Amino acid sequence: MELTKRQEEILRIVKESGPITSEHIAERLSLTRATLRPDLAILTMAGLLEARPRVGYFYSGKSPNRIVAQKLRKVTVGDIKSRPVVVRENTSAHDAVINMFMEDCGTLFVVDEEGYLQGVVSRKDLLKLALGTQNLHEVPIGIIMTRMPNVVMTEPHETVWQAAHKLVTHEVDALPVVRRVKAPNKSEAYEVVGRLSKSNVTRLFVELGEGE
Repeated sequence: MELTKRQEEILRIVKESGPITSEHIAERLSLTRATLRPDLAILTMAGLLEARPRVGYFYSGKSPNRIVAQKLRKVTVGDIKSRPVVVRENTSAHDAVINMFMEDCGTLFVVDEEGYLQGVVSRKDLLKLALGTQNLHEVPIGIIMTRMPNVVMTEPHETVWQAAHKLVTHEVDALPVVRRVKAPNKSEAYEVVGRLSKSNVTRLFVELGEGE
């Protein structure tokens, strides 16, 4: 968050003299209260200042970076997840490439007939195969995919910060967003309900930077 010179001066005054009323801030700056009202509103909504009726404004002690970090930790995966692109194990590598192109994604989630997660195939997996001598029409992605339980996942209730940490730590482009369910055989299964990608996280950062 980039502040104007006047907003920085308001912060300095409140740090030094808070709690202080808007009237007294205006006097210190030789401005009217009406002129200051938008700046005070921005600083208050951003969390840099706090206001109490009949008391005035006081400094929250939070830096802009800390405020963005706090907001990021409050956003859940379910808030920003996108639609998953799923395929079956017997899908050919050729068809998987076409799916990625048509859906404009870099990761496909492999599911069984019930929609339960079985594995993940990435753009890198398909590229490695394409550089070899095998016919992409003949190779099912079940052969090259990363299988459960080695798939890194996230859930709707996790924070975006937690999911982004997984993206960075495991060096993957996207995570399947799953919901834990009981399979017919009573074992735990994972229903794919979304996709959390680096693009989702980047879009969130842009929105936070714009103050949305």
